[in-house]
Amino acid sequence: MELYNELTDMPLTEQIPDETITIPEHAETEPDVETPAPLPAALLDDDPDDTPPAAPAAAEEPAPAPARRKPAATAPILTIDSRGSVESEDAREAAAWHDIHNAYRTRKILSGQLGGIEQTAGGKTIATVEYNGFRIAIPLKEMMIQLGDTSGQSASAVALRQNKLLGNMLGAEIDFVVRGIDSGSRSVVASRRDAMLRKRQLFFLTPGPGGRPRIEAGRIVQARVIAVAEKTVRVEVFGVETSILARDLAWDWIGDAHDRFAVGDEVLVRVQEVRGDTPETLSIRADIKSTTPNTCAENLKKCRVQSRYAGCVTDVHRGVVYVRLSNGVNAVAHSCYDHRMPGKKDDVSFVVTRLDTERSVAVGIITRIIRQNL
Repeated sequence: MELYNELTDMPLTEQIPDETITIPEHAETEPDVETPAPLPAALLDDDPDDTPPAAPAAAEEPAPAPARRKPAATAPILTIDSRGSVESEDAREAAAWHDIHNAYRTRKILSGQLGGIEQTAGGKTIATVEYNGFRIAIPLKEMMIQLGDTSGQSASAVALRQNKLLGNMLGAEIDFVVRGIDSGSRSVVASRRDAMLRKRQLFFLTPGPGGRPRIEAGRIVQARVIAVAEKTVRVEVFGVETSILARDLAWDWIGDAHDRFAVGDEVLVRVQEVRGDTPETLSIRADIKSTTPNTCAENLKKCRVQSRYAGCVTDVHRGVVYVRLSNGVNAVAHSCYDHRMPGKKDDVSFVVTRLDTERSVAVGIITRIIRQNL
């Protein structure tokens, strides 16, 4: 933690030598030679009880026993497959540290899973990321948690919102740039902000081969899901975070985004709008549903007025019940004949009274609740 305190108070100045760090190869060691002591003569007699001891003969130097090799501590692991190899835990750790060390020198962007939120002894909040077995510490101010307009809010209120959003991001894959390392304790401090600003500049503001930015309005790109709420999914699109409302997640109605999305997912989004001309001010608007064909109008043709269909309640809002019919049609009901009040995920019987072709929605009545989701 001493490294963290130093890094948050002043710029990092640790100098890295220019020579490349190499993992030492296993060297052969010269084996020690043991010469066993000669066995006592009595143990070599055929019958020590009946045979008198022989007169001492001329001393003859016994032949030395063959030398025995001690196993070399640095010998490579012997595998069942003679041409195979097994990497030891120490070798894996050394390779991972070598990777982090080189990333620090080259300012390379790394990625890892957000694994924890901790409080330091000084009361500061840090996020921790697991990267190849090493713990990476990212100060809260370097996480670039965007809250929108915070004018009129106290510092404690802003910090509380940041910690809440950060908690919702646990398990998300995030990018970071190593800002400092301590080779002695193998501690690492990094910045997510640096990685995000660099990706914004590269993908949204730098002209590509055709003279246009790689990402602009209308392009479909891959995004990371970093937080999920009931009616909102928050994604990170090449360094830019944006929230997508439930109505923009899919053509069919979604009652709870948790049913289809989870932190750590990778989804396709269409960038609808790009705002800002600097990395710090850049923001986007995106949706998910436009990446798939809209089949609502086609599905509506499957419905007939005064026909009865099974469906599942996706949401209830201000007395209106939203239903997903078994034939894939979105439907709304303003009344229910069952004495029970329908709730989310209830299976219901639905009678179509009208087809709203403009919104591609069936309008009708819930005649009864088939099964309640209690």
